[in-house]
Amino acid sequence: MKTLVIGAGISGLTAARRLQERGHTVTVLDKGRSPGGRVSTRRVVNDDADRPELTRLTYDYGAQYFTVRDQRFEAEVRAWHEARIVRVWHGVLAAFDSEGREAVDDRHARWVGVPGMSAIPRHLAEGLDVHCHVRVSSLQRDTRNGTMDWYANTADGGAFGPFEAVIVAVPSTQAAPLVLGSPALVEAAHGVKMYPCWATAVTFEGRVATRFDAAFVSNSPLGWIARDSSKPGRGLAETWVLHATSSWSVAHFNDPPEAVSPFLLNAFGDLVPGRLPLPVHVAAHRWWLACADPPLAIGALADEELKLVICGDWCAGNRIEGAFLSGLEAADALT
Repeated sequence: MKTLVIGAGISGLTAARRLQERGHTVTVLDKGRSPGGRVSTRRVVNDDADRPELTRLTYDYGAQYFTVRDQRFEAEVRAWHEARIVRVWHGVLAAFDSEGREAVDDRHARWVGVPGMSAIPRHLAEGLDVHCHVRVSSLQRDTRNGTMDWYANTADGGAFGPFEAVIVAVPSTQAAPLVLGSPALVEAAHGVKMYPCWATAVTFEGRVATRFDAAFVSNSPLGWIARDSSKPGRGLAETWVLHATSSWSVAHFNDPPEAVSPFLLNAFGDLVPGRLPLPVHVAAHRWWLACADPPLAIGALADEELKLVICGDWCAGNRIEGAFLSGLEAADALT
């Protein structure tokens, strides 16, 4: 079949690769600048730096790492490891309880993309027909060429098609208006609420004095903090990524970035001993649709009659592994 995949995150790319391996002709459309969605790495050129290690900075400002539980995902990660695009992150992980007490949490091996998390979607996109900077505004099913097919209308007035089947691999809020032809899929998408996340990436002049390299945080505006430079394949600069909680991000959704970063840096300072080193670069990013609460546990949902499928991490537990498995199940629903 000629199949359209909307969304070039982990789910969409996984579904597209599986379908292409099975002989489908696949087109992938994504509104972003590059494939990956929230599995992203930001690169910054800091020409004002007075030290070489501070001139080229990278941050995993979206998804931070992934773990492996499912055998299907384990086989995929083994292939990624052999291709040298992922490695185990041996950073010390801690967790702060509601009283501010710190404890080490090392129950699972944590994997990261190398040299950044974006290496994973870049690898998955190889050999696929991916079109970025394309925002799909609606899907239409009609008989323009004598057969009942799908067409994708874009925000700039363009169109892609015809397609025999469509996989919608975007957050639930964005999926609902694209699957209006299927009441069951609309209801499923509307039933999952997604929340934002403010992220701040910061490079410090010197090392932050902590015993840990990353931590889950309770009773704070922050939910996660990580020494990004402790991951394998990163640079020498002392870089950290700070993720606010969903509740704080909702309350401060419309705050300007220049107000968000100082607040989150102050919250970070409350968690570490002594004073933070001088920041030499700070940038905030707002993820509009960062996580589902609660996510579904269904893998993917299909309208078999319409050959229309929805998938994504929100369908399968919010994690990268869930996104991958959701993409597999979406492809399986069409083959």
